[in-house]
Amino acid sequence: MEKLAIGIMSGTSLDGIDVAIAKIQGSFTQTQIEPIAFETFPFEGNILKHIKKAISSNESSSELLCSLNFELGEAFADAVIRACEIHGILLDDLDFIASHGQTIYHIAHTKGELIRSSLQLGEGSVIAERTQATVVSNFRAADIAAGGQGAPLVPYADYILFRSSKFNRSIHNIGGISNMTILPKDCLLKDVSAFDTGPGVMMINYVCKSLFGFEYDLNGSIARKGTPIKKMLDELMQMDYLKANPPKSTGRELFGDQMTSQLIKTYESNLKEDIVSTFTHFTANSIVKAYQDYVLPKTHIDEIIFCGGGSKNIYLIELIQKKLNHIKISQLEDYGFDSQAKEALAFLILGNETLNMNPSNVIGATGAHKNAILGQINYYFKV
Repeated sequence: MEKLAIGIMSGTSLDGIDVAIAKIQGSFTQTQIEPIAFETFPFEGNILKHIKKAISSNESSSELLCSLNFELGEAFADAVIRACEIHGILLDDLDFIASHGQTIYHIAHTKGELIRSSLQLGEGSVIAERTQATVVSNFRAADIAAGGQGAPLVPYADYILFRSSKFNRSIHNIGGISNMTILPKDCLLKDVSAFDTGPGVMMINYVCKSLFGFEYDLNGSIARKGTPIKKMLDELMQMDYLKANPPKSTGRELFGDQMTSQLIKTYESNLKEDIVSTFTHFTANSIVKAYQDYVLPKTHIDEIIFCGGGSKNIYLIELIQKKLNHIKISQLEDYGFDSQAKEALAFLILGNETLNMNPSNVIGATGAHKNAILGQINYYFKV
């Protein structure tokens, strides 16, 4: 039966709330999805300030986290309502909403007294009440309970949408964090692998905002004018995360504002363009290193399909293509999908699997010891 659904995504780049509207039917390999509309809404009022405080180990508090969980629920609900109004969709016609939530902190491995865990805020009960629809949220917890890292989860949707009988593919998302999904030709779900390669545009965006007042480096034009600072780039490329074997996942806690601001201060005597160029080369080199060290020795890759906001950074893609020149480089738009909408659509697909009581984690991506049904469901009770 065909369902009308919405996927909500708010990523590590903190550039707004993505809302994807689509029709979906079937499940697992029989899934058919028809994208209808996509909107991104910026965070309004003080909510972005509250998110940044919650992410900061120095500024966060239990009181703030408690409030922000419900504040984000309201914000996500508002985004759904506004998207439906824009596209003439009645809330009564929605079958379900799938919300990723806003990641506040992610602990991929137990560290001393801190156990493996992940926290996404945006209370599903609030979204359900405001939109009068069933809501699936908090997807990462079940995978972590099953021994996984709770990330990445998008590889399941990559498998559903982009597996091929002819080509070995990598679906590579460059958002705040960069991650890839490896889809060998004729693969089964158990053959899929995925991991976070490191930073996407998170650090680049922070530098552009701090040094130039721009939200991002349009087409990589600032980085193109600069020259990477060798000492700084060498230092970045020695980070332990880049040397760790997959499966692995990371986030703002490692490649976030705190580390980036410290590096800006250390190298503040250098040209601003050179600093932006260095971070851009770091993202490119870390992506290339991930393929050279952990993918290509095992699997020949015919094509990399890039998506996410970073895929629009022309200079960044050029740097990657130059070093992986034997591999075909494509964009998600070449296959009729909107790069910006992909992750919101992915969680819509995961929510559909949850409601069909199907597991949707990829063991080769998260390292879980078993498959798990992801997400928690808030049903809306209509009086």
